[in-house]
Amino acid sequence: MRIARFSHQGSIKYGIVDETDLVVLAGDPMFAGLDTTGDRVPLADVALLAPVIPRSKVVAVARNYRDHAAELGNEVAEAPMLFLKPNTSVIGPGDAIVLPPQSQRVDFEGELAVVIGKIAKNVPAERALEYVFGYTIANDVTARDLQRNDGQWSRAKGFDTFCPLGPAVETEFDPAGDAVITTRVDGEVRQQGPISDMVHSVPDIIAYASAAFTLLPGDVLLTGTPAGVGPFTAGQSVEVEITGLGILRNPARAA
Repeated sequence: MRIARFSHQGSIKYGIVDETDLVVLAGDPMFAGLDTTGDRVPLADVALLAPVIPRSKVVAVARNYRDHAAELGNEVAEAPMLFLKPNTSVIGPGDAIVLPPQSQRVDFEGELAVVIGKIAKNVPAERALEYVFGYTIANDVTARDLQRNDGQWSRAKGFDTFCPLGPAVETEFDPAGDAVITTRVDGEVRQQGPISDMVHSVPDIIAYASAAFTLLPGDVLLTGTPAGVGPFTAGQSVEVEITGLGILRNPARAA
């Protein structure tokens, strides 16, 4: 089931994607369930929004693909290497990534995102997927020069608009399957790699993260990026595609 968050006639709603329509839900599906209002809205008549706005945090994993770690001259950590992005960095499909004047190089990082569906604390890996609401696409936008200069990553990865998510949440996606991440800039392929190349699996990431801090419904986990990360500039369009999840597309503009 694919669930979208959208704006229509001045209201923000959730809906189940049914071919060219959205079946309108009665409320936020993570809290109100999947009851519908009986209304249907054509997809062509709505503006898709970020499918989830994390109420608490975005937890991301660094260097979770060996080829990406190698391209930046880093070793792969034995345990997941975690960092946080503020929820104010989240934008939706079609929203502009705003390039801050503080940075001379902003990079794309296409990633699989995991949406947490219920409170998770000290969750064992073998039960971790029970706490997942669904999956979507993310772009872990990074001011690469600031990342290197600051010595820690909060600013470099936390600017407003630096966490595009979308276009929808898929509840039946298999994170252990053969899906491929492809990132394009102005239609040119820059990244391509299977999610099966992750060093640390989705269950292992949830178990490790939930042992450190409580994961709340609506929290989002970013699971790392394959090799091929690189810069983009104002006026270009970045799109991240994951097999079975669709395409997340965002233009870039200067601040």
